[in-house]
Amino acid sequence: MKKPILYIVIPCYNEEKVLPITSNIFLEKLEELIRIDMVDKKSRILFVNDGSKDTTWQIITSLSKANKYFIGISQSRNRGHQNSVLAGLMEAKDKADITISIDCDGQDDINAMNQMVEEYLNGCEIVYGVRSSRKKDTLFKRVTAEGFYKFMNIMGVEVIFNHADYRLVSSKVLKEFSNFKEVNIFLRGMFPLVGFKSTSVYYERNERLAGESHYPLSKMIALALNGITSLSIKPIRFITGLGIIISLLSFIGVLWTVITHFIGFSVAGWASITSIVCFMGGVQLISIGVLGEYIGKIYLETKARPRYIISERTEEYVEEEL
Repeated sequence: MKKPILYIVIPCYNEEKVLPITSNIFLEKLEELIRIDMVDKKSRILFVNDGSKDTTWQIITSLSKANKYFIGISQSRNRGHQNSVLAGLMEAKDKADITISIDCDGQDDINAMNQMVEEYLNGCEIVYGVRSSRKKDTLFKRVTAEGFYKFMNIMGVEVIFNHADYRLVSSKVLKEFSNFKEVNIFLRGMFPLVGFKSTSVYYERNERLAGESHYPLSKMIALALNGITSLSIKPIRFITGLGIIISLLSFIGVLWTVITHFIGFSVAGWASITSIVCFMGGVQLISIGVLGEYIGKIYLETKARPRYIISERTEEYVEEEL
């Protein structure tokens, strides 16, 4: 079987502290895969600069000048992690047989790439990198992270439990995936929709080698909301169901009010009225907010703005003549 060309796609945002460390780790792994004849010599490490404000892009350009295996593209401005991964995948789509997307921080076990490539060679078109456990996380982080995946599934978004964006995807899948034109993207929920044969590879996640995490709780919540409203209409159905239940309860309440009035047991009370008004007001505001979120997504989709804009590419490596 022909050795596949692999592109390792690495999104980078303000990674000047960790990039000089992890770039060597990525290079060693790629050279190992080439040495043991798992991938072709044309394989590359593709960095995607997501509008970094530090020297990340300068580091990427320096790496590309020093070694042929390093290449990079830079977005015109910061567009977020998901758009950066997408930009890298679309850049590699017509150049590579397979891509592996992985974060720059060194937390994902790079040795899982060997098994990912093996699974591809055995016929899988998508291989998900899945955390085997969260023992190293704090209790708060573990509960919120696992709750994130469970909540997403409850809300109708098909995601692989404990899988982020560490995955192998074949060019066949990427060509079909390029037909997904939505502006609001949630990759870990979109790739399962493409189909094709898939499997999972399990690994232990490490501590960040340097720098700070770019995914605090607030961003995780925003990511969850984006994923749910982009890929599921369950919240709207939930509102419909809630409306029906409240209508039935209100109808029962009206009957009870009429009956108590005619039998002479009605008692005027501001507390009950205030509670009902506040409850109904809260339900209405939440419902309007959810509907507004979907309308906002429709608004952005109809504009059909580009999901990423590449402003720069690294120059081709030129070997010096001896």
